[in-house]
Amino acid sequence: MLQHLEWEKTADPLQKIIPYNHKLAPLFIRNTLFSLIPEGTQHIFVVGIGSNLINGDSLGPFVGTLLRDLYPEHLTVLGNLEFPLDATTLVPTYSNLHFPDNSFVIAIDSVFGKQEYIESIVVSEGALHPGAAFEHNLPSIGDCSMMGVILEDNLTEKSSIVYTNLHLIYTMATNIATGISLAIRQYFSYPSDQLLLR
Repeated sequence: MLQHLEWEKTADPLQKIIPYNHKLAPLFIRNTLFSLIPEGTQHIFVVGIGSNLINGDSLGPFVGTLLRDLYPEHLTVLGNLEFPLDATTLVPTYSNLHFPDNSFVIAIDSVFGKQEYIESIVVSEGALHPGAAFEHNLPSIGDCSMMGVILEDNLTEKSSIVYTNLHLIYTMATNIATGISLAIRQYFSYPSDQLLLR
């Protein structure tokens, strides 16, 4: 459930724009997340938004699958390739959720953006607005958003969402999931040999 992504280049330390295949992408994600997670956080929720039927909209479910069942005391994953949070399931699922105090919610989705940001991962403070690119009226989600910019924001490109390169999506998903896992491992002081991905 893609959204538009519009922003100006900024020196804002709470927003990081990372090339999807940069060899240090997981470390950049970890560092940015670590600066955003409030002190005293006891649990992290990852909300992977998207479809398992459309290549370009499968980023969130891929991340959810890679993180599922890791760090059970400190991480809850919602949305994966088996049970995606798409346009039909997001609202009923999300409206029944209660995030406890001292929790931190990371929302993940694919987005359309400007040409210069295509194939980038954007980590930003604040909620994600799923479905905006297709004018879906869906709730804003998260304390932090992670967005994979997969296509340019124009009518011609939007029709290509079904055929988006899965290597791009999988590489983005792996780097995002690894970065989240590294942040959780560090924040909650898990041992360095803790499995990073499922």
